[in-house]
Formats: sequence, C-alpha cells, structure tokens
Amino acid sequence: MQDVTDLAFMRVIAHYGAPDYFFTEFFRVHSQSRPEKHILRSIDENNTGRPVFAQLIGEDIPHMVRTAEALASHPIAGIDLNLGCPAPKVYKKNVGGGLLRDPDRIASILAAMRAAIPGLFTVKMRIGFEDHANFERILDIVNENGIDLLTVHGRTVKEMYRSEVHYDMIARAASRSRCPVLANGNVTSAARAFEILADTGARGVMIGRHAIRNPWIFRQCRERARGDAPSRITLAEVREYVARLYAETRQDGVPERPHVNKMKKYLNFVGQGVDAQGRFLHDMRRAESEASLFEICDRHLLAGGDFSPEPYPGVIARPNCETPAEDADGCSLETVTA
Repeated sequence: MQDVTDLAFMRVIAHYGAPDYFFTEFFRVHSQSRPEKHILRSIDENNTGRPVFAQLIGEDIPHMVRTAEALASHPIAGIDLNLGCPAPKVYKKNVGGGLLRDPDRIASILAAMRAAIPGLFTVKMRIGFEDHANFERILDIVNENGIDLLTVHGRTVKEMYRSEVHYDMIARAASRSRCPVLANGNVTSAARAFEILADTGARGVMIGRHAIRNPWIFRQCRERARGDAPSRITLAEVREYVARLYAETRQDGVPERPHVNKMKKYLNFVGQGVDAQGRFLHDMRRAESEASLFEICDRHLLAGGDFSPEPYPGVIARPNCETPAEDADGCSLETVTA
C-alpha cells in the first residue's frame, strides 16, 4: 500500500507472521523517473525472510521496460504491474486502474514487458473502470501474454471501496485464467479468507488494509489451513503492536507531531477491532503528542479484553485519514496464498 508497505512496515508484519511474499509500494514510471530509493530499500534491505515483488505503475512502454530491466539487478522475486489503483490522481493519468478503459494499450504494455522480463511477471487488476465490459477481454490478454500470477480486486475503479465485492467476477477470472488467481477485497480475517477461496476457486488471497488492522492475519490463515483454531489476540498484544509500529516507522529528522499523525493513519484501521462503540478511534484522533497517544492506548488497550477478529460493524476509518491506504489497496499489498 502506497505510503504503508515500506521496509519498516514489512518488518513489523513479518514479526507477527509474514505473508508468503510482499509487494512493494509502486514505482512511478515515466520519462524522467528513476526507481525511488526508499522503495528500493524495501528490496535491498529486506530481512523478513520472504520474497518481494517490485510493483510498477505507468503506461510509457519504453520506460516501463527500462525500469523493469533496472530492477532486475536487485534481489526481486519478480515484477508486478498495477492495473488496479483507484485513486483519481492516478487514473486521471491513464495509469493504474485508468488503463482498464483501454485493453489495446494493456495488450501492448504486457507484450513488451513480458518480452523484457525473464522471470516472474504478475498483474494486479480490478474488474473494470466503470463497469466490467472489458473484463473478459483483459483476462484473455493476460492469458495471451503468459502472465505468471493475476490478482483480482472484485470492484470497479469507480466503486473504490464503497460497494460490496463482486466475488462472482473473481470466480470468473479464476475459471478463465491460465495462471493462478488471487482474490482481493474485504479479506477481513482468516475465516473470511477461506470463505472467499471456497466461493471463488481462487488459489490464494491478497490482503491489504486488514493487515494494517490485524498483523496476525497471515499467521491465523496458516493456522486455519492446518485445521487449527486461529490464535486469539488480546488488546494487550495490540498495545505491543502499536509500540513496535511506532518505533519501527520513526525516521530521523521527522518531528514528533508529524510522526504521531502518521500513526493515526495506521490506527484508523486498528481501531476497527478495539471496541464496538469506536471510543478508541474517537480519543486516538485527538492525540497531539507521543505521550498523549500512548496514554490513550494504555487506557483502551491495557484494561483487558480481546481484539475482534472482524471489524466491528459501523466502526470505520475516516476517509480523510485513510487516503494513503485507500489509494493503494489494490496498488501494493501483502499477500498470503493458501
């Protein structure tokens, strides 16, 4: 997720149970671009024990090829093309989800990149831009170009995250595609992940925003796959997660207040599993310092009780606080296969 899936966040997630592999934040590709150094760190300094795919977003074919070839000199698991980002500032440039309006352009991009990428080449897409009129044509283009893995987020670009997920469309992709398909969209828990797999026939799931809320979710998926009950998580364990996330994401030279505000973007999701009334979210959003933030965490998280495996109904992250993750659920996510 853009502004989320950096090296620090990957390390935190790996501490609680890493996914099978990670995807980086997207590298923005255009005529003047060079791979962003902070994203390269998540590849070159990756010590999670899990492979990392380098994610690209763009539509300028020579520069997409140039960037893919440059990234091949780094320890990547493969290259991933973003055809799913629903942020208006992205799709208005005809990249990310914007490309779903132009299957012929997608065909040209995939053909050029497939020819230039000797290793794994994966694609993440939504089911369409405003509707799914192009969906099966794009699936055929994916097949024609020998893509190794396809992730499908079951909403259109225009639906953002507001609608129900169209799992029937993911099922269509799973049955039509020659490569394995991962299901994405509202994978809220281990139990839900296995329901989605059963409903869609997908080979695995990709998890984004709900890995921010519950970093234990990948471990819980593996427990469920073994036939065990997923681990119960206490609110005290959530308090430790917040402290670890705060320490790992702190950067030299960044003042305390901006870092506290960055933490609120994570905690907007975490708070969905803390209490059904949203009291933690209400108080957390008013913190102005590290001391006040952790006083609020202590008050709400150290009083006992369990963390909810599913988000509480009606307890939502405020839109103006979830923009970085919203821009990228479907742009660069953690994934676990089952």
